[in-house]
Amino acid sequence: MTALPEPAESVEASDSPSRTHDFIGIGLGPFNLGLACLTEPIDELDGVFLESKPDFEWHSGMFLEGAHLQTPFMSDLVTLADPTSPYSFLNYLKESGRLYSFYIRENFYPLRVEYDDYCRWAASKLSSVRFSTTVTEVTYEAENENGVYAVRTTAGDTYRARHLVLGTGTPPYIPEACADLGGDFIHNSRYQQHKRELQAKKSITLVGSGQSAAEIYYDLLSEIDVHGYRLNWVTRSPRFFPLEYTKLTLEMTSPEYIDYFHALPERTRYRLQTEQKGLFKGIDGELIDSIFDLLYQKNLRGPVPTRLLTNSALKEAGYENGTYTLGLRQEEQETDYELQSEGLILATGYKYVEPEFLEPVRDRIRYDEHGNHDVARNYAIDTTGRGIFLQNAGVHTHSITSPDLGMGAYRNAYIIRELLGTEYYPVEKSIAFQEFAI
Repeated sequence: MTALPEPAESVEASDSPSRTHDFIGIGLGPFNLGLACLTEPIDELDGVFLESKPDFEWHSGMFLEGAHLQTPFMSDLVTLADPTSPYSFLNYLKESGRLYSFYIRENFYPLRVEYDDYCRWAASKLSSVRFSTTVTEVTYEAENENGVYAVRTTAGDTYRARHLVLGTGTPPYIPEACADLGGDFIHNSRYQQHKRELQAKKSITLVGSGQSAAEIYYDLLSEIDVHGYRLNWVTRSPRFFPLEYTKLTLEMTSPEYIDYFHALPERTRYRLQTEQKGLFKGIDGELIDSIFDLLYQKNLRGPVPTRLLTNSALKEAGYENGTYTLGLRQEEQETDYELQSEGLILATGYKYVEPEFLEPVRDRIRYDEHGNHDVARNYAIDTTGRGIFLQNAGVHTHSITSPDLGMGAYRNAYIIRELLGTEYYPVEKSIAFQEFAI
């Protein structure tokens, strides 16, 4: 088994003000963490990763019992770029003494809490990661040799580098109707921390249609007769649609499809972005069936106090005397109605917001006609075409591959090639059986 390097002993020496790094990664979600793992053994690349949190954290509010990834273990931080990497999920299992248990389990989908622990394990091995480091401002110093980016932090430190890799993630999205809503409603990202408080209420309403909404509904439905609350599940979608996971569809997470999608006109890409939500925002089919089976089982003892409402868009919301009043519209019937609930969970997903610290360098960033980052095929968003790279947040340019964990290693291999000017990890160009373009 390949030995892992020990973390650097002296952070201060490596981060001296006179030092200019090759690149700085801002934010440490799975994608930038994967980049950190893949660049750790490359002597020709000097990078540092800045993360505001004190430790790695990935969707801890959704560590429900038995919840697992929707991608297999090979979509870890490194394997699809470097199967020999010591930072692989399999090496994590080996060091943890669970490799044979995972093998006997015969389920290639890691538990969500297990994946988070794996990422923490990897982060603890790295010399380039700086936790508890909050970036406040990024400027460009043209007077430096060839120009460098200066990254300032709340601690008063300044890091400098020739390139940036943005991995700040996508914060929870709160619908406009709930922007100034009072009370104690939560986004699903905080569900686990507030579950007991919710279950003490007489009624709970869940708004959303994806995997997270389905997991929460199943969890609350499982204990509905223990706590005696009413449970509503509201979705704007016309049905509780499954994640499409057939193999020819999965070929849309391929280099060829990225080439094809990226070359389409902007208006076409945005239209497809809306149409393709079922390819990466749907519900695991087995979970949908489990929800139905649980409803059937509980209904044997009498009507279950739950409602599943489709085609219902949230238009407005109010809060008074401990009760939410949701203004909904049944879009196919074009009919407005109201729903009242003491508890409210918004499983409304995540949406990229450009970090405020980029404001001083906005003139160096490209934007499309919709006001979003104009992400180049090589994942760069700056005017030079290789100065600032973006992790995730590129569904409008790179389709469903942007948030896909399985394509993280591919994107990082691509970015590393851009940073080095040479190919360190082989970057696949053709893997699909089908042809996407004429």
